[in-house]
Amino acid sequence: MPQVFHSSPTGRRRTKVSPVSTPPKPDRANEEHAARRFIWANGLQGMGDQIVAAKTVLPWLLQAAGTPGFFIALLVPIRESGSMLPQAAFTPWVTTQRSRKRIWAIGSVGQALAAALIGVSVLLLDAVPLGIAVTLLLAVLAVFRSLCSIASKDVQGRTISKGRRGVITGRAAAVGGAIALAVGLLLEFMGTDAPTWLLSALIFASAAAWALAAVVFRSIREPVSDREPQGLQQGWWADTWGLFTGDREFRQFVIVRSLLLVTALSTAFIVTLSQEVGYGLTGLGAFLIASGLASVLGGRISGIWSDISSRNVMSYGSLAGSVVIVAIVASAHWAPGTVNAWVFPIGFFLVNLAHTAIRVARKTYIVDMAEGDERTRYVGAANTLMGAILLLVGAVSGAVALLGPSAALLFLAAIGFVGVIAAHRLRDVSA
Repeated sequence: MPQVFHSSPTGRRRTKVSPVSTPPKPDRANEEHAARRFIWANGLQGMGDQIVAAKTVLPWLLQAAGTPGFFIALLVPIRESGSMLPQAAFTPWVTTQRSRKRIWAIGSVGQALAAALIGVSVLLLDAVPLGIAVTLLLAVLAVFRSLCSIASKDVQGRTISKGRRGVITGRAAAVGGAIALAVGLLLEFMGTDAPTWLLSALIFASAAAWALAAVVFRSIREPVSDREPQGLQQGWWADTWGLFTGDREFRQFVIVRSLLLVTALSTAFIVTLSQEVGYGLTGLGAFLIASGLASVLGGRISGIWSDISSRNVMSYGSLAGSVVIVAIVASAHWAPGTVNAWVFPIGFFLVNLAHTAIRVARKTYIVDMAEGDERTRYVGAANTLMGAILLLVGAVSGAVALLGPSAALLFLAAIGFVGVIAAHRLRDVSA
């Protein structure tokens, strides 16, 4: 079988790829139809992400049920890495499938089933049995989420033209954020008396949202190639490592994305520091309100800006997040209590806002930087590598945190400042 070589417009890379199928360009007549369904399907999935959340709701439930802290500590690594690490391994199978929306629907239904079983576990179990059940089911949910992640970019690239993808991604984030904001306001209104059954009911609602999202996504009219998909011509790890070592543009993107973890990893340390100085960010509703409001406000705006230059949005988002983190640390050490009472909640919200902008921009960037099955390879390889890097950076920041949350935050801010420069040096692939 003949080999095909792709080169970037700058001529800086030369990568061997298999002669995989390239689907037709987005059909303008169907683009609005696809955009609406993409927004609502991903918005419903975002609702599930906000409720079955490893950083907020699940730790809250496990702690209330008397589950040992060991299980609570596993939640975020399982959720984040579990949804990233398998993607390169799935790529050979995904590239043999003509329709990628079917893969997304499978992933969404799988998440719905896992979430429903988590809701049942919360009602029936407590302590150690609940911890075991939730961590195992969260791992299953994360693996199905990885299918949605890898297929979503393909379907978006096939149905939405460059120059509109950031707006669509941002609106989807805003829909999920609006739902999370409503749930957060409900929990805040109920105060500390929110019963376990109510949180379990919310988890069941998120399961229903994932199931409905699968139905909505399946209704997208996805153009497919007439050619028989060929898949990869080598093993998934060889392909992943070959991309990283042989494709300069892809390698730069992975490195930049690693440096932009500042906003993803810093929120837990902000909460810890606020508790240290006596102005703790408490209340499950408050966390959901901050996260939901950041998605609503940041999603739409960053989506529009990402279609202009997703590279610049990543760079400025990292700059904003890093500056806010430094300001929080400075305030904690030198400002009076009356100032910190405002700085911490506002700072927590602003870091979430920067994180929303970075997420929308990086998703837009990777969809725009490649076409066809090359995009599938990029997404799978990048997310698998990021899963490993996330564990590494998380471990290092955790070790630095032995010196205190301020040290961990400054370490992450320093990484973020490097990311500002690195992101700005990426090739601008937006419209």
